[in-house]
Amino acid sequence: MDFCKECGSRLAPKKIRTGNQPLLVFSCLKCGLKTKDTNTNKINNKIIMHNPKQMVSVIDKEIQLSTLPTIHVNCSNCGNNKAYAWQVQTRGADESSTQFLRCPSCGYTFRENS
Repeated sequence: MDFCKECGSRLAPKKIRTGNQPLLVFSCLKCGLKTKDTNTNKINNKIIMHNPKQMVSVIDKEIQLSTLPTIHVNCSNCGNNKAYAWQVQTRGADESSTQFLRCPSCGYTFRENS
């Protein structure tokens, strides 16, 4: 995060067009001072722009799941005998949480039968 040299306020990235080329600059939210981006992400001289509403997953989905604990339970979809397990509070705080299971073989997700 960068800060304005004039007033000390936060600088926000803005994309402006200069001819046909997009240019990324930082603009002060308070006084409007604009500075060029010195840390532009470039790959082969192409500027990479990210939509701020998108979530970027740094870790591959399969690697994220492999960190979950595994339990011995039969998958009703493929018959595999192991599954990743995690718990989510799906109802009120005074009720027990729901345990979800995902088969590492076929990817089928199901709830634990109580």
